Amino acid sequence: MRAVWLRQFGPPEALVAGDAPDPVPGEGKVVIVVAFANITFVETQVRAGRSPFPLAPDALPMIPGNGVGGVVAAVGKDVDSGLIGRRVVSGTGGRGGYAERVAVAAAGLVNVPDGVELDAAVALLADGRTATALVRAANLVAGERALVEAAAGGVGSLLVQLARNAGAVVVGAAGGAEKLELAKQLGATVLVDYRDPGWAAEVEGKLGGVDVVFDGVGGAVGRAAFELLGQGGRMLSFGLASGEFTPVDDREAEARGVIVRRGVPVGPVEPAQLTRVAIKEAAAGRLHPVIGQRFPLVDAVEAHRAMESRRTIGKTLLVVS
Repeated sequence: MRAVWLRQFGPPEALVAGDAPDPVPGEGKVVIVVAFANITFVETQVRAGRSPFPLAPDALPMIPGNGVGGVVAAVGKDVDSGLIGRRVVSGTGGRGGYAERVAVAAAGLVNVPDGVELDAAVALLADGRTATALVRAANLVAGERALVEAAAGGVGSLLVQLARNAGAVVVGAAGGAEKLELAKQLGATVLVDYRDPGWAAEVEGKLGGVDVVFDGVGGAVGRAAFELLGQGGRMLSFGLASGEFTPVDDREAEARGVIVRRGVPVGPVEPAQLTRVAIKEAAAGRLHPVIGQRFPLVDAVEAHRAMESRRTIGKTLLVVS
């Protein structure tokens, strides 16, 4: 089969298309013929060797990719043969997704219902569960003010919709007119370009501050967003698109009466359940994943380059078959 290999950490060109053995389903596993592979920003950091949780050099060579969607082609021992032919999405355990076929645990499969396109389901696989978990943890109340950083990104575009659905007044923070227009279409009512040094003052002038911050950028943007929170505020810091975490001291947050939660609040058995919730919302027409870019599998280099350059809108997928 064709696959994309990472043999050494480095720039996007470190991803090299090549051949790989066809996987076979071991006990409790299935083989999926991959139609779409999910790409997350974290994968670009892993490839570069600068992830918050970097792989050891002896983990290479590897086929990257932590999520796929496709059709079950074969099942292993003690797996229901009725799964064959089923449209599914699944995590891969951190590797193997940039390939035409992948073996995954049957227990982690999420069925894709009629009425939901497979590419949309893949777009919701990781980002949907992340956004769903974050909004749940935020305990949003109708009328509260919620700031979404990177509001036109894969997770951010979903957070805007989920916060809107919860009745919040949504502040969409993004870089550039095109991304702000998308945030507006998705339900943000206050729009700010966080490349403008005065963006936080603009939010304060319009709303007097915010109650919840969904911090997917970190760095100076995250710090400015934190300053908009007051007593009872919540900051959910889950990403570092800027390259660094938001510099907030826990004692400072406590003194301001702000709760700061770091990471995505997902338990070990919850990922598939949260993805199912997101896909169910999509099937009901309440959640619309934005797929801004599609690249052929062999163009994974270009996909990573586009994501790192901040040219992307919404979700980026690899089209495999």
